[in-house]
Parts: sequence; structure tokens; C-alpha cells
Amino acid sequence: MPLYVDIHILQTVPPSNLNRDDAGTPKQAIYGGVRRARVSSQAWKRATRTAFSDQVDPARLGTRTKKISALLRERIAARGLTDPEACARITKALLADLGIKDGKKETETAYLLFFGRPQLERLIDLIEADLPQLAELDETALAASLGHVSIKKVLGTGHPIDVALFGRMVAELPDLNVDAATQVAHALSTHAAEVEFDYYTAVDDENLKEETGAGMIGTVEFQSATLYRYATVGLHQLADNLGGDVEAAVEALRVFLTAFTTSMPTGHRNSFAHRTVPNLVTVALRGDQPVNLVSAFENPVRAGSRSILATSVDRLANELAEAASLWGRRPALVASTYSTSTSTAGADDLASTLGPSTPFKDVVEMVTVAARERLTGAAR
Repeated sequence: MPLYVDIHILQTVPPSNLNRDDAGTPKQAIYGGVRRARVSSQAWKRATRTAFSDQVDPARLGTRTKKISALLRERIAARGLTDPEACARITKALLADLGIKDGKKETETAYLLFFGRPQLERLIDLIEADLPQLAELDETALAASLGHVSIKKVLGTGHPIDVALFGRMVAELPDLNVDAATQVAHALSTHAAEVEFDYYTAVDDENLKEETGAGMIGTVEFQSATLYRYATVGLHQLADNLGGDVEAAVEALRVFLTAFTTSMPTGHRNSFAHRTVPNLVTVALRGDQPVNLVSAFENPVRAGSRSILATSVDRLANELAEAASLWGRRPALVASTYSTSTSTAGADDLASTLGPSTPFKDVVEMVTVAARERLTGAAR
């Protein structure tokens, strides 16, 4: 039975360059016939994954890296095998089952692999008692002795929450693929946004008074925007990725809701100090399909007597209401955090669509309680 949690966020950011292209320009997109500020889904997913460690012990999380060989060597050595060459031979034998091509460096694979740190520990648990004997074997003998230890099997079960949420695709090893439970949209400004240039100079502090001129000059590009951010979590897929563990799925949802809402990409953060909090967060629990409300802003918001943010809040609320009334896409639960001062609509009008404004921690609690009830009911 499908079950989705949609997260809609409106967030203003000051002059900033959150996510830049190869030329250093803030990323942009044409939508509704005008150029918008854009922050890629990859950038915000990375920020979200990084923020997981504020709530979960990093040792329980995943890592995306080419350095699985180096990590395995370190963990084998930590179990008491101090011979580097023996660690390298055992590691090579364990990884042979994957058949992934080597990278340019000896301890790297050809591409990034997303896996859980606890999964590596479980892999070594299988061989820890035999490490002294394995250390004496050559490569051929190791291959025979470790034939019963399947790294594919270990990496294919017991996923950490970040792998369960964001999925994994390994072209050469489809058996290791994990369908993502989460989809994240590119954040777009609700209005047209132009790129501006900051011309800056740096003075050499040791110059004498008569030595004029800058020690360095340069430019950095930036934008300011009111962004619409959207993500959806397929709770049924998340629970499946976590082996049917309802409590693990609910905890993963709690972590994601908090991290996605409060995280921020770090591009040029020291130059712009752009960290803000959202102006509106609306979470909808659905049993039909995810609904991205970006069409509320296809006609770009324009500055006028009402602020861009206030108009954006009104449009988002109207779009949510129309999705329900015109298309029958009615959420089972809507919970929101917002300030009524950010909208020209009355508090009652907003509450009729978005629900009453509730502190964010209470929104998370409401949604996770409802998710637990539905997942538990579906499992019966």
C-alpha cells in the first residue's frame, strides 16, 4: 500500500551562491518563461546527508566513496592484524566478489560506492576469528578460504538510513541496487532572479602608507531569492529498504524531515553568511501519489505592494487546495509551520488549507506518529 510524505518549503535566502556551475555562476533554470535561481537536488541531498550526523552517530550511517579498500584495511587492522601486506591481501580477496574495476589509485575503485559503515564491520565480524590464519595465506589460498564470505550479501542487507532513503545504483552490479525511497526536486525561486557580480579587493596589510592599490582583486557572482523546495518520501519503499522494520522507517523519516528542512548547502558560506531558516514548512501525508506544488509559481511572482514571500505563501496554499478540490489529491494529514505575518491571507484562511501554525518539532512528531500508525496497519 503506497504511503508518501511530501515536504513543501518556502525559504528566503540573501545574496548568496549556494550551488554554482563549472564557471562559478549560481545555477539557474528557465521556468514559466523566465530565468530562476536554482539549487540542484544533488546539492541539497548532500547537505541533508551531512546533517544526518547531527542526529545519528556517524558510525551508524553510510559513506559514498571510492575508498572501500582503504576503509576495509583500516578496520581489519583495528581488529588486531598489524601486518599491512596481510591486511591488503585479505581486503583484495574480500572485494573480489564485487568485481568492480580498480581506480587510478591502488586503494580506490573506479567509481563511488554508497554503503554503510556498519556493513563493513559486519563483514569483518565474519572473519575476525580467522584473521591470524588468513594472514599466512597467499592470494590463491585466500580466495579459496574466503569463498563463503559474500560481500555482496553483506552490502545487500542491513542498510543504514541514508542508503535506504537515497538509494544506490551500481551499473555493473544490479543485485546491489537499492530503489531510493526519497525524491528531491531542484529548488527554484518563485520569481525571476538575476545574477549579480560582487567586485572585491583585498589589501596587503604589510603595505606601507605610500604603497597604494590592492593586493588582490576579483569578482564573485551571487543571487538572492525566495526558494520553493520540495521532497517526497515513499514510506512503503523506505520500510521495505529497512527490512520491514516500522520503527526504523519512522526514525529515518524523523531524521530526514529535520535534516532536509534545516540544512543548507555550503557554497561560498564564508563570503555571504547565507544561513536562514525556512519561512514556511508544510508536510502532507498521502496515500495516493506525491504532489509537487511548483506549478503555483509557473507564473512568476512579481514584487509589488505585497512581498514576494507573502504572495508565494498564498499561492502555495491555493495550489494545495486546488490539487485536492480539482484533482482529488487530498492529503490524509497536513501539518505546517509558518508565521501568519508572511501572508496577506487571514490566519483562518491559511489554517483551513495548511492547518494551524505549529512549532516544527511538533509537526515532525505529528507526522511520525501518523506514519507509524499507517505503516503498522499496513503490516498487519
